[in-house]
Amino acid sequence: MKLKLQDNGSVDVAEAAFGADFNEPLIHQVVTAYLAGSRAGTKAQKNRAAVRGGGAKPWAQKGTGRARAGTSRSPIWVGGGRTFAAQPRSFDQKVNKKMYRAAMRSVLSELVRKDRLVIVNELTLEAPKTKLLATKLKEYDLDNVLILNEAFDEKLFLAARNLPNVGICDVSSMDPVVLIRFEKVLVTVPALKLIEERLS
Repeated sequence: MKLKLQDNGSVDVAEAAFGADFNEPLIHQVVTAYLAGSRAGTKAQKNRAAVRGGGAKPWAQKGTGRARAGTSRSPIWVGGGRTFAAQPRSFDQKVNKKMYRAAMRSVLSELVRKDRLVIVNELTLEAPKTKLLATKLKEYDLDNVLILNEAFDEKLFLAARNLPNVGICDVSSMDPVVLIRFEKVLVTVPALKLIEERLS
């Protein structure tokens, strides 16, 4: 299939990578798993065994007129342990490579269908200046955009970091969440070919 270039011409890409059907349940599952995997899972609380103190019985079992108590670290006491204490855990969800690639193909194909994928031959800057990048994006009429490059470009990174609603990412660190976060995705032809190679 042919995709139109923003700066005149077109580029040939594989139908398998950029013409896949929209699979919403799969995309939802992969995005949910990706976000879950980024959770720290380091929350920790102390149960009655972990709280310091409470070794001795507070008072005699009988004769005081007070309720029976075996420890001052019971969950119903101030300073006591937590009944169902949270422990460090992993939120990772299993998503195999086949599912992940299929979801990425589905997302990219939907971007193409909705004209949210903007393709250019190259995107380079003479200097790491925010003004230079802002001017280029204005030429393409883009204000909420993810710039997708084939490799990390320090000049582009430095120029983009102070622009609101502009993200920058290389193909190796591309993920489904970052692709759907922005209104448009600006991708260079070399990056497009690299994506095609990985997803075909």
